[in-house]
Amino acid sequence: MTEKQTIVLASNNPGKAKEINALLKDSTFNVISQSEFNVEEVEETGLTFIENALIKARNAATYTDHPVIADDSGIEVPALKGRPGIYSARYAGVGASDEDNLNKLIEDIKPLSEADRMARFVCVMVYLEHAEDPTPIIAQGFWNGVVITEPRGESGFGYDPMFYVPTHYCVSAELSPEIKNKLSHRGLALQQLLQQLK
Repeated sequence: MTEKQTIVLASNNPGKAKEINALLKDSTFNVISQSEFNVEEVEETGLTFIENALIKARNAATYTDHPVIADDSGIEVPALKGRPGIYSARYAGVGASDEDNLNKLIEDIKPLSEADRMARFVCVMVYLEHAEDPTPIIAQGFWNGVVITEPRGESGFGYDPMFYVPTHYCVSAELSPEIKNKLSHRGLALQQLLQQLK
């Protein structure tokens, strides 16, 4: 059996590490969270998903001797001019919980008609060999759906309880992890990244 190559995930979010490892189970890579190297979270000062993913990846690569993948992801509602967008994780303010962010977005979409509640999850994933890597590999994934004002479901994290998936007649938080990983923005970005790594 081939030995798996260790890649550091530039995130301290346990949900994200678990999801990415599930997606990589048949690959030659094993992802471990940067928290195992005591890497501090870095301030996301970029104005795009790509810039923020690169900031996180370079930060983690500086503190570890392994290649790094980082993702920046969020939910965009076109009728809200693309908000929450890159601010999805701190939409209700710095240090906001998933629930705080979810509740803020629900309040913001309440005045919108159902036709204006289209949304999409976006994920940009980058891979760096080392902190100075001048040619990062960049992949993007998109997942279209509709945001609803009554959250439901038990799985997933973040905005999953309010992201309705029309093809499956349920919200993301009601999907099994296997199905979610096939459909999701993160799953699609990671598959694209793996193709490029090959």
